[in-house]
Amino acid sequence: MKTLAATTRSFTPAVRLLMVNQFAINLAFYMLMPYLAAHLAGELGLAAWAVGLVLGVRNFSQQGMFLIGGTIADRLGYKAPIMAGCLLRTGGFALLGWVDNLPALVAASAATGFAGALFNPAVRAYLAAEAGERRVDAFAAFNVYYQAGMLLGPLVGLALLAADFRLVCTVAAAIFAALTLLQGRALPARRATAADADGGDGVLAQWRQVVANRPFLLFSGAMIGSYVLTFQVYLALPMAADAALGADGTKVTSGLFVLSAAVAVAGQLKLTAWAKERWSRPQAMVRGLVAMGLAFTPLALTPAAGTGPWYLSVELAALAAAVVLLAAGSAVVYPLEMDTVVALAGNRLVATHYGLYNTVSGLGITLGNLATGALWDFAAAHHAMWLTWAALTVTGLGGAGAVYALARTGRIGAPAPVPVAV
Repeated sequence: MKTLAATTRSFTPAVRLLMVNQFAINLAFYMLMPYLAAHLAGELGLAAWAVGLVLGVRNFSQQGMFLIGGTIADRLGYKAPIMAGCLLRTGGFALLGWVDNLPALVAASAATGFAGALFNPAVRAYLAAEAGERRVDAFAAFNVYYQAGMLLGPLVGLALLAADFRLVCTVAAAIFAALTLLQGRALPARRATAADADGGDGVLAQWRQVVANRPFLLFSGAMIGSYVLTFQVYLALPMAADAALGADGTKVTSGLFVLSAAVAVAGQLKLTAWAKERWSRPQAMVRGLVAMGLAFTPLALTPAAGTGPWYLSVELAALAAAVVLLAAGSAVVYPLEMDTVVALAGNRLVATHYGLYNTVSGLGITLGNLATGALWDFAAAHHAMWLTWAALTVTGLGGAGAVYALARTGRIGAPAPVPVAV
């Protein structure tokens, strides 16, 4: 099995730069964002509604604008929106640390969100185009760098926070500024296919073409559940830790984040190679989604309430098992999922397809979180917490069933196994 370094070296300089770029993007993002709410409510003294507004604007301006970002990438080329997104986030992060009035904070938050909408579809479309037939391997390695940034970002941010939140923002902004300069000098310009890049079709015509891609829309809907499940590392699992462990729940939650990222960093390449050797692309995605759903069964089988070391040990073991299985299943699914989007797009308007795909998944996460929260409250009131975990398990199995059905009808690829890249 190739090491990460050897795998990275096997790609072109542009692909390697995109991987390093994503690591730095996540490093800077996660060194700041986990601590933003505390800064807004504590140091700045904003009301809870104002904190929610600032954070909500960032999420909306990213999820709601992915389609715009993808369209820009397909029409103008991939390099420009990547650089523009990094430059915009440079200014947005700098403002978050140095302004203290609500309108400026909202503007900074909107800028950081739109920045992500600009560079995310462009990076993935560029990576897919540059990697060619090795897209699955490229996305697997890409995810290692992605998760590594998520793993180290909060730790770096916590160390800088000991000095000042402004230092956190300044360093994060400096990283994005450096990325902007690096990409300007070292990232080759790359456009979409000639049919995409010539701008002959209007934007609305391009959007109609993407929306008319029925297999792509069906696949996007089938994969919503996977994003809802992945997000439970931020929602249901922390709530379970708090409910079981009280004041120690926060420490456990931090440990769960680290464990999730560590599984992806350590196991991504091995899991991808292992899955490719045994199954076709649809088969691997189905099994990965099943694993993601079954990740919540240990919690469903854990006693609803208890005390003493034995209960705490069982609860911790169930939480750890859920995180490991969820991360492993996601590691199997992610590179094949990204490759499937390209295949369903037919290498046409790839960034726009990624943009719409991200928007659909973002809306799914929002609705899924509302449903999970409501079910959590209902289950807690009726002393039946297993209902929440059972519903999440069914979500994963339902997604697996939907992907299986699409594969059986030939909508997401042939059943032949994908050969292992050498």
